Amino acid sequence: MLNVIFRCDDFWVLNKPVGMSFHAESNERGVMEALKQDYPSMTFYPVHRLDKMTSGILLVALNKEAAAKFGELFELHQIEKRYIALSDRKPKKKQGAVKGGMVPSRRGQWRLTTENDNLAVTQFFSTSFDGFRAFIVRPLTGKTHQIRVALKSLGSPIFGDDRYSGTPADRGYLHAYSVSFEWAGELRSYSVMPSNGEHFNAKFCDFVRAHFAEKFLKWPSGK
Repeated sequence: MLNVIFRCDDFWVLNKPVGMSFHAESNERGVMEALKQDYPSMTFYPVHRLDKMTSGILLVALNKEAAAKFGELFELHQIEKRYIALSDRKPKKKQGAVKGGMVPSRRGQWRLTTENDNLAVTQFFSTSFDGFRAFIVRPLTGKTHQIRVALKSLGSPIFGDDRYSGTPADRGYLHAYSVSFEWAGELRSYSVMPSNGEHFNAKFCDFVRAHFAEKFLKWPSGK
């Protein structure tokens, strides 16, 4: 059964496990199928997705009105998501933003262009950790594979992300760490640490709390 970290009448906040698709694949349950089977008396509405290799925070709406509201919030970029990631390769720059158009490439990949069509904007900070490069990432847009493509463009593909030339590992080291938004006039913020992966261990979680605390992050304003 999926781990539900927050429940209310309008939405649930899930902690999606690594390796679970959003929709069913072959004989494997996806997130939406699992919810339907585990809670047959309820109706769930997807409002955003996570890749199969990505663990962490996932929102689902419980009614059409809430789903429409989330759609509006995402469209207006009023939902802030943050991810944490590991790479075993040093980036071209330690912090900043990656900006470019996203276009389909070969073998199910996407790539960045210098155009503004299907624009993706990804802000990030990084620092060294235990032989790796640790990233905290804030995507300002919600494009398919956006973070994976952004980190590859920096020369730091995500550890375990074989689709984007990452070094083979026991999992893809990308985790949806937190989400914040205003709901019914109240600021809502939810976060969850990764719990699966040899290198997403207690030492790494302590490192994230110490080095990626809000007081250290001076995100650029706007796009």
